[in-house]
Amino acid sequence: MNDLVSIIMPSYNTGRFIKDTIESVLAQSYTNWELIIVDDCSTDDTDQIVEQYLTDDRITYIKNETNSGAALSRNRALREAKGKWIAFLDSDDLWFPEKLEKQIRFMENGNYHFSYTRYEEINEGSEPLGIVVSGPSKITKVGMYNYCWPGCLTVMYDAEYVGLLQIEDIKKNNDYAMWLKVCKKANCYLLDETLAKYRRGRTGSISSHNYKKLISWHYKLFNEAEHKNCISSALLTANNLFWGLIKKYRYKEKIK
Repeated sequence: MNDLVSIIMPSYNTGRFIKDTIESVLAQSYTNWELIIVDDCSTDDTDQIVEQYLTDDRITYIKNETNSGAALSRNRALREAKGKWIAFLDSDDLWFPEKLEKQIRFMENGNYHFSYTRYEEINEGSEPLGIVVSGPSKITKVGMYNYCWPGCLTVMYDAEYVGLLQIEDIKKNNDYAMWLKVCKKANCYLLDETLAKYRRGRTGSISSHNYKKLISWHYKLFNEAEHKNCISSALLTANNLFWGLIKKYRYKEKIK
């Protein structure tokens, strides 16, 4: 329980939220981490907000020279990462204080190389929406092709086992592209505890778009990132829609 965790955080115009996100990292009970923030040419006050945290030498702030998208920003952060464990946290989401500690213990005790946790949904004002999202207890490579079960903010993998990953430059679903690569090397296991908060419905986020766009992005994921032919990409996209319904009714729990 003393290995370094590299936290990958792309940012773009999330000045309203990134302070609370960084604070949720600083509040972790597990303290051996590095936070790598890669800003994608934000035009708001992200720079000024992040600057006040750079006195902590565990935090690195990198700025892209040109607007490159989340995929290339994550790739850049991964190339800088020094940790055994790789964790992901988008710059508008939040962690519970024991997230890292509990997840590392879960992975070490189970000899797992890839894991995720439950998360709850909040709105732009950080108010709970009364929904907790989980997923299958074990996700194989086939299961990951069926659907993107893990929430990006909950994922952790063992970089010493998996190696350095770099994904294709796709504008959406790039986190899913990452999990597909990891799952070719290690099954993914669920830590069945709610340890993160996902900000749903923010303008510009994938959850705020319509189904037509979602279908298009899924097709591009399989066709461009996974290099599947047109027929395979279409079939995998249709399969994703089916399992998306399963997730909605089986793995989304309404709470009071």
